[in-house]
Amino acid sequence: MSDSIAPRIVGVTLVRNEDIFVERAIRNAIPFCDRLIVADHQSMDDTPKIAAALAEEFPEKVEVVKIASARESHTMITGYAGSPTWVFAVDGDEIYDPTGLAHLRTEILSGRYDEWWVLFGNVLNCTAIDPAEKTATGYLAPPCRSMTKLYNFRLIDGWDGDYTHVFANGTIHFKPGFDATRRLNLHEQLSWEESHYRCLHTCFMRRSSLDKADATSRPNVSESVRGGALNRLRKLGNRLVGRSPSSEWKLEKYARGPLVTVDASNFFPPA
Repeated sequence: MSDSIAPRIVGVTLVRNEDIFVERAIRNAIPFCDRLIVADHQSMDDTPKIAAALAEEFPEKVEVVKIASARESHTMITGYAGSPTWVFAVDGDEIYDPTGLAHLRTEILSGRYDEWWVLFGNVLNCTAIDPAEKTATGYLAPPCRSMTKLYNFRLIDGWDGDYTHVFANGTIHFKPGFDATRRLNLHEQLSWEESHYRCLHTCFMRRSSLDKADATSRPNVSESVRGGALNRLRKLGNRLVGRSPSSEWKLEKYARGPLVTVDASNFFPPA
């Protein structure tokens, strides 16, 4: 591919039982993307129905693909390497500010960030959302780790190897003069209120109608596929006592600093 292709933004959403927040997560991201691929990894709740309805509503943008392995979600975007494409991964528990994304899209397509490999935005790792008050409570990044995923594929020739899911692991082949240090930490430069690139990450809330009431920090894909005797024993113990599995990694990375409450009205615009 060559730079004669117009710059574009391609979204990919890897989902597995996400029916509580997935519609809002996808709907908020659609205007930001020129194309959005929903990779449904064997969901058993209403996620497939929700995704299908959005694809019918936005047929020019949204495509739903059923996958048997989370690894396939990364395979879907490797062909964009070397082209003027920004690839944006938005999970089913990630609700972005659509007004802010509109500003960010203009900046990206203008070439403002062409020399950067990845952009990191502001995040609130939510423990609660109050729809009536239009507020969200959680832990801000910073000081937490930012988990936003927006990569400039113009700077690479490929991303292959032993990857587990979209943007996870594997080997990145950078073009000469570029490397993984080209990371722009916008969340460290702008406050939550100033940021256009900000996300409500509902990582400490139930994500599926199938989840138990105690399911407040579902293990991520990497944790779910991790082997080892200790991990297998932990999974067995959870099943025996009927306890939902939890993510130690999320608790370590996403629960830092004080709990804060923010205005979330921008994230839930009127229909």
